[in-house]
Amino acid sequence: MAYFSSISNVQYEGTKTSNLFAFRHYNPDEVIEGKTMREHLRFALAYWHTMTQDGSDPFGSPTNIRTWEGSTPMETAHNRVEAFFEILEKLGVDYFCFHDVDIAPTGDSLEQFFSNLDEITDHIKQKMEETGKKLLWNTANMFSHPRFNNGAASSNNAEVFAYAAAQVKKGLDISKKLGGENYVFWGGREGYESLLNTNMKFEQDNIARLFKMAVTYGEKIGHKPQFLIEPKPKEPSKHQYDFDAATTMAFIQKYDLEGDFKLNLEANHATLAGHTFEHELNVARDYDALGSIDANQGDMLLGWDTDEFPTNIYDTTFTMLEILANGGLAPGGINFDAKVRRSSFEMEDLILAHIAGMDTYARGLKAAAKIREDKFLENLKEERYASYKEGIGIRILEDKEDLESLTEYALKNDSPTLESSHLESVKSRLNDYLI
Repeated sequence: MAYFSSISNVQYEGTKTSNLFAFRHYNPDEVIEGKTMREHLRFALAYWHTMTQDGSDPFGSPTNIRTWEGSTPMETAHNRVEAFFEILEKLGVDYFCFHDVDIAPTGDSLEQFFSNLDEITDHIKQKMEETGKKLLWNTANMFSHPRFNNGAASSNNAEVFAYAAAQVKKGLDISKKLGGENYVFWGGREGYESLLNTNMKFEQDNIARLFKMAVTYGEKIGHKPQFLIEPKPKEPSKHQYDFDAATTMAFIQKYDLEGDFKLNLEANHATLAGHTFEHELNVARDYDALGSIDANQGDMLLGWDTDEFPTNIYDTTFTMLEILANGGLAPGGINFDAKVRRSSFEMEDLILAHIAGMDTYARGLKAAAKIREDKFLENLKEERYASYKEGIGIRILEDKEDLESLTEYALKNDSPTLESSHLESVKSRLNDYLI
């Protein structure tokens, strides 16, 4: 059955088109900095928001019209696979991502859940072979069920830890089965509500234990995806241990996980942490740990994770500047962890929303490439740190000075000449690249 038969495969038609179901900026074959847009952007669709999100919110019932609902949970799960791959084909997107509970019903037991996963991933594998689509990453949902009320790996209950370990093992088995390029850990409840009854060190030690078990098991089965941790400061926990990129890197370094783990960063999570997305990307890149991203945006007037489709070209330009400076994201990619607004409830809105996100990232890529071609920001930074290229500056960088010699220098040169950053002018000139 075709679920989007009235919509043709989306093609690039340029900015003059009036066709809503066409790309205005994303031309997958256009070459920028030696790679096609398709290679640079490595778009992926998120199964959870695309297939299972129903438009409900804390104040209202579901609004989304979805024609793949079947008479049983497993029939619905199979219908979703067909519809999902149809969306991938319509959009020309090569990759996808999912949680285990997104693709298959959990049933009445862990054994039943695993059996359902086996059946649905057989279907997914068949569709992958038919279409050439690839699994960017998968993960285990270890935050929704009441058993994870106090966390998964960080739970105070050892039986919950064991259950979480079983889900991760199954997730890695699925990753191998489907050729997953990455595997993500998002600790939705790996945090605390109150320190009054929390042993924070004990809980973080246990999280690291589970991560190391995952690495060991991957090596055992001959499957070593790039492992990714996805930082988020809060929601649903009051405080989550993977608060932001810097905090997560401290965790990775403390537990000797470097080399095995990088970061999957999300724009809306950066907002919740009080950062810009480019800040988080830059921190990860400085640690050589920028692995993949979740592409969305938050609403600055709302204090929660709204997961809107990205439409701000300033944000996507700054994002692509970091990704280009990183040499790309492969084997990671750009996953649309974004959901249509509650008022965008028609089936076609799933296609239109992804077109908007893909076009916005394409615009960001083109603007970022032009900025790099002109060395606009590179030259600004070169000029700003010019004092370290000669004299006392170069001697500091070459470790030829100490506190005593620098004190002697400062006593003779105690009136440094500062230069204005002209930051307002810089921002104004930056607009020329974006608009």
